[in-house]
Order: sequence, then C-alpha cells, then structure tokens
Amino acid sequence: MIDPTLPRCAWATANDPTMQAYHDTEWGVPEHDDTKLFEMLTLEGAQAGLSWRTVLMRRDAYREAYHGFDIPRVAAMTDAELEALIAGSGLIRNRLKIYSVRENAKAALAIAGSLDGLLWSMVTPVRNRWANPSEVPATTPESDRMSKTLRKAGFRFVGSTICYAFMQATGMVDDHLTTCFCHRP
Repeated sequence: MIDPTLPRCAWATANDPTMQAYHDTEWGVPEHDDTKLFEMLTLEGAQAGLSWRTVLMRRDAYREAYHGFDIPRVAAMTDAELEALIAGSGLIRNRLKIYSVRENAKAALAIAGSLDGLLWSMVTPVRNRWANPSEVPATTPESDRMSKTLRKAGFRFVGSTICYAFMQATGMVDDHLTTCFCHRP
C-alpha cells in the first residue's frame, strides 16, 4: 500500500500513485536481470524529450509490443512489426525510437557476456546525499563513459543524460534525496 503522506523525491508527486509506486518500489533499487535492464534502457530511451510519467503510463504497452523485453525476440522483429507499432496508439510513435529498440536488442546479443555484466562493469555504485533536486546532475563522467561504450557497441538512444537516468533507475546510483523516506544513510 502506497502512503501518499510519506516524504519523497520531488518528482514523485503526491497526487500520482503510479509515480509514487515506481519511486517507492523500483527507482534506485539495484537491478541485475538482463530483461529488466533492457526494459529500463528502452523506456529511458523512449522518455528522451518527454516526461517520465508519459512513458510510465505506457509501460504495459511497451511490454506487450516488445514481447516482455525478451531480447532475442525483439532482435528478431521485422520491419513490418515495427511499422505496426508506429501505427498503433500504445507507444510513443517516434520511428527512430521504435526501431532503436530492435537495434539495441541486436547489440545486446552481440556483446560478450551478459548485459548486466557490461553495464555494471562501467560503474561503481554510489549513494548520493543530495538535499535539493537542483543538486542532482543530469550527467556524470560515468554516464558519459557508459554512453560512449554503448554507442560503440551499436546501441542507440543512449546519450549521457539517458544513461544517467538509467543508472538512477537501476540502482547504479542512488539519488533519493536526504529528505526522502527511501534515502538510506
């Protein structure tokens, strides 16, 4: 049960139970499952230029469209399947973003080892102690390095800002504000 009265990070608004639930149960929790990491990389890429709420409200549609983020199945999707996603109404209908998911799945399959191994090898997990949302950076040297590495490996929609948001979402960096009930000292 989500308690709307608990103090949260500023972006997890008190009047949005979906955002609160995501904040309280997922955001900043270390994730090591390749499928879930691929999902978050996809959703963070879809979010570029939009609000996180816009993407989060379409999460189920993304899961359905991309076969539960099964990496081999997504890598095998045809142009016709991707075009059908563009024509549908459940996803953010940006051709480059939709096609990038298949390219990212192919890139994930081509890496040596697991997606988890690659992504976590690029970071040293950190728990920040920000008191104010204005202190939280949009990028870091680690997100710059992750972006460059992923681009070199063939991934798309993985700029440094997207990578930092991904790092926050998957617990590679814990940016819960010190005033947030999820902050761990």
